[in-house]
Amino acid sequence: MDETTPDAAAPDRRRRRRHSLPVRLTHWINVVALFVLLGSGLQIFNAHPALYWGHTSTFAEPWAAMTAEPLGDRLAGFTKVGPIKLETTGLFGLSDGQRRGFPAWATLPSYRSLADGRRWHFFFAWVLAANGVIYLAWGLASGHFRRDLAPGRTELSPRHLWAEIVEHARLRFPKGAAAHGYNSLQKLAYLAVIFVLLPLMVLSGLGMSPGVNAAWPWTFEIFGGRQSARTIHFITATLIVAFVIVHLAMVLASGPIGQIRAMITGGAGPGPGPAPTPQDGDPS
Repeated sequence: MDETTPDAAAPDRRRRRRHSLPVRLTHWINVVALFVLLGSGLQIFNAHPALYWGHTSTFAEPWAAMTAEPLGDRLAGFTKVGPIKLETTGLFGLSDGQRRGFPAWATLPSYRSLADGRRWHFFFAWVLAANGVIYLAWGLASGHFRRDLAPGRTELSPRHLWAEIVEHARLRFPKGAAAHGYNSLQKLAYLAVIFVLLPLMVLSGLGMSPGVNAAWPWTFEIFGGRQSARTIHFITATLIVAFVIVHLAMVLASGPIGQIRAMITGGAGPGPGPAPTPQDGDPS
């Protein structure tokens, strides 16, 4: 009969990180950068709250616009996207009695200043881009993307994805060791943000810069024109905001104190196996 030593039989209680240091650092830098970029971006958008497709701005036919128009005996705010037009007084088009796309509380700075908005936006755009390059280089070199974010074949099956959607809708989240990894929905969402939305947002932003266009004309030509680049920039930013809202909702539903503490400290917890592998947190 084989003998089993006490050390081999005892469960391994070594502690492992939920989020590595590079992930935590880049995560919080992204939080600050995206917050400032969103507010300053809305400040810039308010200078001309309309979007177009192509090379030129056809003022009479915007694809999307926030306007203030007479409605009976009063002025009302309206938001138009394609053929849809809705009254949005107090939020879009007209707020605090002023004609403006987004309200003052949503912009940085809160007062009207295109110059200040552009300065804030451009500075933090480079912060986001540099932080993203560092995260990508580390993720590839460390195997983070392959190990933690690449979904397996079974994870991509319609039945498996639907089961996870149902579990999320019921606010049922994994506990203990199972909570240290990503589920399929998280993996797909993070990969879409990291490799599609963020690069597209940065590239379309460069496509609106006259200086960059002069050096590399392809930066706006690949979008079909500078106005198309501006519209795509706005759409990708909106999708990233939607991702952040869902992300925050899931953090709140699954236990905000533990989740936030883990993203600050690393979230060490007991490892169930003999050789626990550190799991890295999300890059959002």
